[in-house]
Amino acid sequence: MLQDLDKTIEELLKCELLPDLATQVTISFAPPNKEFLKSLPAISLFLYDVRENLDLRSNEWSLERSSNGTAMKKRPPARVDCSYLITAWSNDAADFQTEHKLLGEVMKVLLRYRQLPEAVLQGSLAQQEPPIRTAILRPNLLQSLGEFWQAIGGTPKAALNYTVTIAVSVDEAAESVPLVVSKTI
Repeated sequence: MLQDLDKTIEELLKCELLPDLATQVTISFAPPNKEFLKSLPAISLFLYDVRENLDLRSNEWSLERSSNGTAMKKRPPARVDCSYLITAWSNDAADFQTEHKLLGEVMKVLLRYRQLPEAVLQGSLAQQEPPIRTAILRPNLLQSLGEFWQAIGGTPKAALNYTVTIAVSVDEAAESVPLVVSKTI
C-alpha cells in the first residue's frame, strides 16, 4: 500500500510539474544519503512517519445488503497518516536558487490538491473510499529537524512537510450475516 502511495505522488508530480522540470529532475523516495546524491538534480520525498489518525477513527461497522437475503458486515478501514519530508537537490551544493525554485514548484503542485485526484491514484489506492486527503506546510512530526539532518550525515536544507491520509482495510474478508426480514410479536 505504501509503495502505491509513493507511485501516486510521483505520478501527480510528473503530470503537474512544468514539463522541463518533470523531465530533468529525478523523483526519489529513498533517504537523502550519499547514494541518493548520485542522481541529481532531484526531489526527495522521504517517508519518515506512518501513524494511525485517531481523530478519524470510527467504530461503526457498515452493512451492505444483497438481494439474496444476506448482508456483509464490514469493519471501517483504519485511517493512516503518512508524512513525507520533501527536499530539493541540485547538481551544485551551493546552488540554493535552483533548489528553492524546484521546492517552490513542488509546493505549488501539492497546494493545488487537498485530495489526491482519482486520475493519479495507483494500485490499491484506486477506488479508495473516502477520498485521500492531503495536508502540506503543516508542522512536521520530527522531534528535531537538526537531529534528522545530523543522523543522515547532511547539512540542513529547506524542506516541506507533506501528509497524506489513506484508508487501510483491516479485515481480510467481510462477515456474511442473515437479514431479519420479519418480526413476530
